[in-house]
Amino acid sequence: MALIKSISGIRGTIGGVTANNLTPLDIVKFTAAYGSWLLNKNNHAVRVVVGRDGRISGNMVQNLVVNTLIGLGIDVVDLGFSTTPTVELAVIWEKASGGIIITASHNNKEWNALKLLDNKGEFITAADGAIVLEKAAKEDFSFAVVDKLGTYSTNDQYLQKHIDTVVKYPLVDVEAISKKNYKVVVDTINSTGSLVVPRLLNALGIQDVIVLNGEVNGRFAHNPEPLSENLIELSAAVRKHKADFGIAVDPDVDRLCFVCEDGSMFGEEYTLVAVADYVLTKRPGNTVSNMSSTKALKEITLKHGAEYFPSAVGEVNVVTKMKEVNAVIGGEGNGGIIVPDLHYGRDALIGIGLFLSSLATHKNGIRSFRARYPDYFISKNKIELENGIDVTGIFEKIKKKYKKQPVNTEDGIKIEFDNDWVHLRPSNTEPIIRIYAESNFETTANNIALRLMQDIKEFI
Repeated sequence: MALIKSISGIRGTIGGVTANNLTPLDIVKFTAAYGSWLLNKNNHAVRVVVGRDGRISGNMVQNLVVNTLIGLGIDVVDLGFSTTPTVELAVIWEKASGGIIITASHNNKEWNALKLLDNKGEFITAADGAIVLEKAAKEDFSFAVVDKLGTYSTNDQYLQKHIDTVVKYPLVDVEAISKKNYKVVVDTINSTGSLVVPRLLNALGIQDVIVLNGEVNGRFAHNPEPLSENLIELSAAVRKHKADFGIAVDPDVDRLCFVCEDGSMFGEEYTLVAVADYVLTKRPGNTVSNMSSTKALKEITLKHGAEYFPSAVGEVNVVTKMKEVNAVIGGEGNGGIIVPDLHYGRDALIGIGLFLSSLATHKNGIRSFRARYPDYFISKNKIELENGIDVTGIFEKIKKKYKKQPVNTEDGIKIEFDNDWVHLRPSNTEPIIRIYAESNFETTANNIALRLMQDIKEFI
């Protein structure tokens, strides 16, 4: 069905023919290319950390990845079930040369992916990714002789170490959270969030935790992207159990959103806004989010006397911009929180710790806590792409049509309409064009998005 090679890694559907899907041969080829790139970069023994989410195909993919690396002469530390941010931290803790996270994040169960990390536990750059892709295309790799094969070890302690690190983080107020005696419903979407989020909540002093979809089987009970339309069960459970709030994460636990006590959505865009507001009260500094994220972050940042900077979409782009401007907090409007002095990666666990530390200072419930922030609406849409569609040509026609409006082409096309905006870009993770529009009014945002979707369909 699809094989996508981007700054977000190598992502594809399981099964089918090679080169068009993520088949065993493709997994071996791209892993070998990545491993060879690491070997060429290092003049010492290479060690790689590997972990996976709960997907049905995860065990198969992990076995192929691990044994390919060993075959190259690379030592492997296998975390087994893990989360994306845990693997990123484990690369640092292990002083490893790199890491591979086996997860397709928010994609449905038929997808899987290889997220490739450098020795800092961060996604490899676009330039390094291009080298890996070239090696894969040319099959430019050589395997080790029998006496030089890599070693294999396992480590199941890093999930707990990750929890301990969040609990000990200076801005996480365990005492304040514990005193609130919260009752929480968590949707862990049949993946590794069920192994870590309830344990983190317990460590934060929250003992009354109800888990939905807690069996780690990869048979996702609903579309795993934590959007409002996919969280109907969580919303109903929060009301049924009279919980203080609900928490949803995606399958690899790098995205985070909350549900209010009345079952309404706090809004995934506002996870970062609330966390940034809290961090900026403790640590003055700049903020970063991608161009598809709400303008509320910029307004909150300016209110604190700091400066906001936008980046292209994609974690590696956000991280690059955060380093450039020395941001104290950043992330993406999809519920991705990046806390730089912990690590440069989206991390739902530190997001939970910081969000609840701020919420705990609020006298009333989470619904009134949400009312502290601007009430903008983002309409999130997508158009599926058939093979061979000329996206560049389509975008050129759209740019020409809206030439009288301010247009930014740094990442797809972002068009401003007075105080509203629309952002069109090809996804890094699916064969789609994403169309996001923001306005003060839901109807206006939807209408702007629909207008641009009609333009795209017309030009297709």
